[in-house]
Amino acid sequence: MLRLLYVTDTHIRGTAPRSRTDDFVEALRNKLNEVIDIAGREKVNAVLHGGDLFDRPDLSPAVVRDFARLLRRLETPVYTIAGNHDIYGHNPETVDRSMLGLLDAFGTVRLIRAGEKICLEEGGVRVQLTGQPFHYDLDRRDPALDYVVRNETGADYCVHMVHGMVVDRALPDSVPHTLADHLWSEEVDVLLTGHYHAGFPVKQKEGRYIINPGALARINNHPSEISRHPQVAVLDFGSEITVKLLPLKCAAPGEAVLDRTWVEQAAYREERIAAFEREIRDHDFRSLHVQGIVEEIAGSKNVEDEVRHEALRRIAVVQEHLGTGRDED
Repeated sequence: MLRLLYVTDTHIRGTAPRSRTDDFVEALRNKLNEVIDIAGREKVNAVLHGGDLFDRPDLSPAVVRDFARLLRRLETPVYTIAGNHDIYGHNPETVDRSMLGLLDAFGTVRLIRAGEKICLEEGGVRVQLTGQPFHYDLDRRDPALDYVVRNETGADYCVHMVHGMVVDRALPDSVPHTLADHLWSEEVDVLLTGHYHAGFPVKQKEGRYIINPGALARINNHPSEISRHPQVAVLDFGSEITVKLLPLKCAAPGEAVLDRTWVEQAAYREERIAAFEREIRDHDFRSLHVQGIVEEIAGSKNVEDEVRHEALRRIAVVQEHLGTGRDED
């Protein structure tokens, strides 16, 4: 039997995101230490990483060195693909100039490049491992070009990693994405995806799997991030494939580490601005200059200065666009 551990979107960085209330860097260290412990306890043959190992391609060398020491604790190889945060300008060809490329050069991780096929073997089971790094056209072009590969090594199983926006339900048209149910392939036994931090329940069809356990890091305060718990996937390959998801014990509940205050303040501010704009639209424009209307309503409604200034700014933008910025008799 061959066993793999899959983790994705660690977003290693040296500072805390605005939405975190705890010591994000220390929390991430604890998570990675637990992942390493799980890998040892489960006796996995390799660790797979689905991309966005780092939060930016030019991360501070001191931070990279700190986390590289952690990764070297692993007694098994780490295979990874480049995520959009690992490279410059959404161009995977820049990876060699990034910190991820540096870790690959030093042998801390093993970077899988597009078109490359790696064979893993244990206990008489052979797995073909491939990966598709992030690029600008991912989820914008024919999905088969990125999500489907051929088993050309005679392996028992084919595992393909893609740092793409695979989702279990449709997103707005403005967000490039691919529905998981459109990606079943006779060639790919296990499709491992990342990028979509929320993840989704393991999908299975006729012995094949599509898996995204969700990001290890929680770097924003969307309600879905507050409610979910970071986890990793362990996959066994024998006479069949089995998958189990293991939540991280050290990960605190989202409510304890994610701050919603500034989001709620921004929402309140937008509501106030929208209400103020409605008041302006409903006012009699025939006798007063626009700025005068704003000042009149602001005074009568006890509107905050910040809201009043923002309303004036927005009106000025509209006037400039319409060419009505000057006074008329």
